[in-house]
Amino acid sequence: MRPWDSPLVVLIKSMLYPLATTGSLWLALRLCREPFHRAYFLTAVLAFIAAADVLSVAPLQESSARRNWPHDLIVIARRWLLVVAFLWALITVSGLQSNFQRRVWLAWALVTPFVLWLSRIAVQRAFELAAAANRVRPHEAIIIGCNELGRLLERKLHEDASSGIRVIAYFDDERPDRDDTGMQCRQISELRRFMRSHDARIVYITWPMAREQRILQLLEILQDSTASIYFVPDVSIVDIIQGRLALVSGIPVVGVCESPLYGLRGLQKRIFDVVVSSVLSVMALPLCAMIALGVWLSSPGPVLFKQRRYGLDGREFTVYKFRSMRVTEDGSSSFTAARRGDSRVTAFGAFIRRTSADELPQLLNVLTGSMSLVGPRPHVVAMNESYRRLISGYMRRHKVRPGITGWAQVNGSRGGNNLEDMKRRVELDLEYLKHWSLQLDVVILLRTIALIWSDRRAY
Repeated sequence: MRPWDSPLVVLIKSMLYPLATTGSLWLALRLCREPFHRAYFLTAVLAFIAAADVLSVAPLQESSARRNWPHDLIVIARRWLLVVAFLWALITVSGLQSNFQRRVWLAWALVTPFVLWLSRIAVQRAFELAAAANRVRPHEAIIIGCNELGRLLERKLHEDASSGIRVIAYFDDERPDRDDTGMQCRQISELRRFMRSHDARIVYITWPMAREQRILQLLEILQDSTASIYFVPDVSIVDIIQGRLALVSGIPVVGVCESPLYGLRGLQKRIFDVVVSSVLSVMALPLCAMIALGVWLSSPGPVLFKQRRYGLDGREFTVYKFRSMRVTEDGSSSFTAARRGDSRVTAFGAFIRRTSADELPQLLNVLTGSMSLVGPRPHVVAMNESYRRLISGYMRRHKVRPGITGWAQVNGSRGGNNLEDMKRRVELDLEYLKHWSLQLDVVILLRTIALIWSDRRAY
C-alpha cells in the first residue's frame, strides 16, 4: 500500500485545517497571555466544525514544486476571514462578546491564515519526502477508450501526484481522427502482446455502457493478465445532482440524483440551523411582538398566516408567516400570487413584506425541522402540482428542506408568477443542490441581509 492510500494520510488530510485552526487559537491566547477559559473552548469547537467545512479537506495532490503557494495563501485567507466573520457575528448576536478579548480575536484572525498555509506546505513536503524515502514507483496504467472521458481521466491522474498512477498507453478499436492525448492510441489487437511486455497493473475502461458485448470480449482478453480492471461509467448524459459511488449491501451503485445532505453533512447543516435560528429567535422576540400588534391593529383576522406547502421529499407541512393580506388562501386547490399594488395587501402588510419581516415566524419551522435557514423556497401545494408537470426536474428541489432564503432569492429570482420566471428559480435551486456547502449557506445568509435593505422587487 502506498503512503498516499493509508488511513493515516486520509486522516491527516481531513484534520489538518481544523487542528491548525484550533492550534492557532491556542497560539493567539499565548501571545496575548490570556487563559483558555470556557468561552474560548466553545470558540475552538465552533471553529473546528467550520474549518472542516469551509476550508474543506487539505488539497495535497500536486507536487509542491508545481503549486502556486502565494495564490494558495490568498485563497486560505479569504475563506478563513469568512469563518471569523460568521463566528464573531454569532457571538455578538448571542451577547457573549464581553467574554472575549478583542486583541485575542484580532491576533487569531491574523495568525491563522499563515498557520494554515505553513501547515499545508510542511505536510505536503513531508509526504513527498516519505514517498522518496520509500522509493514509491508510480503504478503504470492503460486506458481503453480514446475518447473525451479517457482524456479527462488521464489529465486528472497526471495532475494528482498523490494518485501514484501514470498512464502509459491508450487502446481502442479505431484510431481517432485527431490525436490530442500526447501518446499513441493503439489497436485492441495489440493489447495482449502489450500487457505481456509492460508492467501495466491498472486498466481503465472508458467505453460507453452500450458496448456491452465488446466490453465482455475485452475482459476475456484481459483474463491473461494480473492487472486490476476498472470500469469508468460515463454519466455525462444525465444531469447529475450530488453524484457519487456507493455500496448497497456490497453491490456498487452510482448515485445520479441524491440529497447533498447525506451522512454527517446533514447533521452539520441541522446543527447550524438550530444554533443560528435559536439565537435569531431570541433576538427577534421584541420585534415579533411589535409586528404581531401591528398586524392585529391593521385589519381583522389572525396574526399568523398558516399555509400547507411541500417540503423535504415532497411531504406537506404547515408554514407560518405574519398575515399581510385581508384574505387568506390555503393554497391546496388554487393560489393567486401577490402582485405589485395588490388590493389584498394591507398597508402594514406591504411594509412587512417589503422588509421580509413577515417571514420571521418561519424560524419556528426551522427549529421544528420542517424548514432550513437556507434552501429552495417552499411553494404552495397548488403551485407545485401545476409546475411539476411543466418544468423538468421541478421536484428535485425537494431533496433538501425548504429555506427561509435561498440561492434563487439572492440572485434576483424572488417572486414571479409565470413559467419562465419559475424555470429560472428551479435552475438556481438545482444549482444550489449541486454545489451545497456550509460555506455557501453562510454566503447566502450574508447576501440576504444585504438584500433586505436594497431589494426593490419585494412587494
